[in-house]
Amino acid sequence: MTGESLPVDKEAGDSVFCGTINRFGAIDMEATNVGEDSSLQKLIRMVQDAENKQAPIQRITDKWATWLVPVAMLIAIVTYFVTQDIVRGVTVLVVFCPCALVLATPTAIMAAIGQATKHGIIIKSGEALENMGKVDTIAFDKTGTLTFGKLEVSDTISFIPNLKENTLLALVASAEARSEHPLGKAIVTHAKEKGINLMEAEGSRMEAGKGIYAKVSGKDLFCGSEKYLKENGIEIPQQVINALDILRNQGKASILVAADGLCTGVIGLSDVLRSTANKMVAKLDEMGTQTVLLTGDNQRTADYFAHQVGITSVKAELLPEEKVQNITQLQQEGKSVCMIGDGVNDAPALKTASVGVAMGAMGSDIAVDAADIALMSDDISKIPYLKRLSNATVHTIKFSISLSLFINFVAILMSFMGWLTPTTGALVHNAGSIFVVLIAAMLYDRKFD
Repeated sequence: MTGESLPVDKEAGDSVFCGTINRFGAIDMEATNVGEDSSLQKLIRMVQDAENKQAPIQRITDKWATWLVPVAMLIAIVTYFVTQDIVRGVTVLVVFCPCALVLATPTAIMAAIGQATKHGIIIKSGEALENMGKVDTIAFDKTGTLTFGKLEVSDTISFIPNLKENTLLALVASAEARSEHPLGKAIVTHAKEKGINLMEAEGSRMEAGKGIYAKVSGKDLFCGSEKYLKENGIEIPQQVINALDILRNQGKASILVAADGLCTGVIGLSDVLRSTANKMVAKLDEMGTQTVLLTGDNQRTADYFAHQVGITSVKAELLPEEKVQNITQLQQEGKSVCMIGDGVNDAPALKTASVGVAMGAMGSDIAVDAADIALMSDDISKIPYLKRLSNATVHTIKFSISLSLFINFVAILMSFMGWLTPTTGALVHNAGSIFVVLIAAMLYDRKFD
């Protein structure tokens, strides 16, 4: 197959990815992504990026290696003139070759990337892996990250006596028909499931993190947050505020609806917290990693879910640029920040953070492209594993570099004293390279859970 497919029964929620082999029976599929947009091509591009981007520590060792060659020549010449023995000088050249030093970083990086891939984690570069090892603060988005992001309409409340709930739902779904936001998609899906016919929307425009405007059936509709409606001169009556409070205390997201300057209703949507979220946060706390919630949701809704998972630092009602500002502020405080998100609104924050991690399966293409790491299985329980793997990789690289330099130093001293010959020196030199490769290979099958 050359494209992504979904079964005809979309309610099943199963995906058929590029390269899938159907061994039994027959299935009906609908291609949704083809060619360069397929998951296989995305994985290929990610692997290519990983190969082309060096880790900072690798660039440093490569720079050291360029200086070590002339230093080796100089030491060999000095050895010859001091000892008057050409064999000792040649032996110094043999053992001084910085092969083990140059191998230390790329072998560890590739072993770690391979290990991560086995667990459904795509690391785009060695730089991302090294930076993840330095991370001390992890910021989470809520919808689609800590929660499943499979929002369902739970409440449709009309504040106008002659405006039926289905009519309100039809208006909102029509305005949100082209929306990429999870809330908008959920409303459109719910309307279609109820057999509601959508109307043509004119002049649609979306303001990221706020809401959407459209002209539907001759009505000027504003659908979004309380703040968004107020910015457009729409008053929020106390009756509406009371309804919002009830929804937020239940941990539900809400979209206010205004038609022709009057607040006419609210749509409540419920989400489900990932069962592994609280254990994941607890493991990060044990590792000394601070966790922060950055979300565009209302403060009460954000506090509700943060309390459920054990996150104490919560920033709510954030626009995309405000998420970026919060990450920048943490970085200015000396924090190394990892941002984990899934939506279009998270892309700027993912790019700003020291490391960006996207939910690869359900996240938007923009978020995946902006991130340094993608969780292809959307399993956030892998975050502590990723952190431990990154830490182990950095420690392995530092140990291998130290070991290679120590072996070189000892071998040079032994060559100068005449205890090594070119043959035995070559054996010692190759032994150092083998040790470095073996140490890196230990990352591939090491258990970090």
